[in-house]
Amino acid sequence: MERDAQNAGRPAKGRSGVVVPERPKWHGRLAARLIWLVINGVAATLRWSWEDRSGLLLPGSEQRVIFAVWHNRLALCLPIYRHHIMRRLPGRRLAAITSASRDGGLLARVLELFGVMPVRGSSSRRGAAALRELTTAADLGYDLAVTPDGPRGPCYVVQSGVIAAAQLTGLPVLPVSYSYSWKKTLRSWDRFQIPLPFSRVVVIFGEPLYVPAEADEAGRERLRVDLERRLLALTRD
Repeated sequence: MERDAQNAGRPAKGRSGVVVPERPKWHGRLAARLIWLVINGVAATLRWSWEDRSGLLLPGSEQRVIFAVWHNRLALCLPIYRHHIMRRLPGRRLAAITSASRDGGLLARVLELFGVMPVRGSSSRRGAAALRELTTAADLGYDLAVTPDGPRGPCYVVQSGVIAAAQLTGLPVLPVSYSYSWKKTLRSWDRFQIPLPFSRVVVIFGEPLYVPAEADEAGRERLRVDLERRLLALTRD
């Protein structure tokens, strides 16, 4: 029983030892539908303002990017992409990474309801496979989205995966953050933020970060620190 408890919520492994991402059961799919409805309902009441410092999201732009947003700001990522990106740049598509765990399966279903392609994996499980799938999605013309401090933190500390993805795909990393006038902050590791209805939301797209294909380990670390600095500069808690 102790082993079962330790394994609860972890992705299953096939006979070959390959991690198989967990899919939600019927109650998980129902919960995902309810989350989708709540997000859409709250987003419809919000007052939005935008600041684009990137120059990559102008009408007619064909430059695909990797959006990097803190894990505690996941609640509005999908409405932001729909309201700001897809309305100005019709035809854009998004692939987003989520963990291979049971909770990640729930989030993956929410992504699908928003028309986003989920890529299952994290730094601790199925990371290499997820990186390959992100690269394939980029080759197919998708924008990518990652939470650089997820799925387990520490909060506001960028992990190396986003830099590796940028180096492999050749896409610039676009730091994104936003703040709410009214919100509820949970007591989770990431201090997850939930916008309250009729809140004012200020969204900032920062300057893009480019990762050269020839960057070595030291160069990638400098860029990781630089991305973390840029994201923190956009963050207002």
